[in-house]
Amino acid sequence: MITHPLHKHLSKEIDLSKEEFDIILEYFTPLSFKKKSLVITSNQYVSDQYFVLKGCLRTYLLDTSAKEHTLQFAIENWWSSDYISYYTGVKSILNVECIEDTDLLKVKKEDLEQLLLRIPKLEHFFRKQLESAFVSFQKRILSNLNNTAEERYTTFLTRYPNIEQRVKNYQIASYLGITPESLSRIRKQVK
Repeated sequence: MITHPLHKHLSKEIDLSKEEFDIILEYFTPLSFKKKSLVITSNQYVSDQYFVLKGCLRTYLLDTSAKEHTLQFAIENWWSSDYISYYTGVKSILNVECIEDTDLLKVKKEDLEQLLLRIPKLEHFFRKQLESAFVSFQKRILSNLNNTAEERYTTFLTRYPNIEQRVKNYQIASYLGITPESLSRIRKQVK
C-alpha cells in the first residue's frame, strides 16, 4: 500500500496503480522552504503549482498602500499558486509565503500537460479540484458580501481547523477583511 501524501490525495478521486503513481512522481520536484520564505513573488511569471506536503502557505496581495490582503492559506494536502498568472501567462500580482518551514511538491504547467496525456484519468482529478476551488472562492465572495465578521470567522475556523495556532492574528484578520482588534473582539464573543 502506498502511503505517500500525494497518492492519498489523488486517490480520493481516482484509482492509481503503483506504476502510475511512480510516473506521476517523476513530474514533481520536491522543495523545502524555511519559514517566511516567498515561494512566489508578485511581478513574476508563474508556471508552477505546488502541493503542500508539510507546512503552511499564505497567498496574499500587497496593495498600493502596502496593506496585505490574504486570499488563501494552504495547509497539508492543499494546492497553491498564483492561478491568474499560471493560467493566463500574465505576471503575478500575488505573493505566496511560507508561514512555517514547508515541504512542497512542484509541478510545472507544461509537465502537468504531458502527465495528463500519459495518465488521462488525472484530467478527472484536476477538473474536480478546479470545480471545488471555484465553488470555494464563490462561497467566500458571497460570504464577504452577506455575512457578518463573526459568521466569516466561524466559517474560517471550519475551513481551516486548528490553523489559529499556526498563523498570526493579523493574517487571519487580513483573510477575513477586518482589523486585528476586531478579530480579538470577535474571538471573545465566539468563546
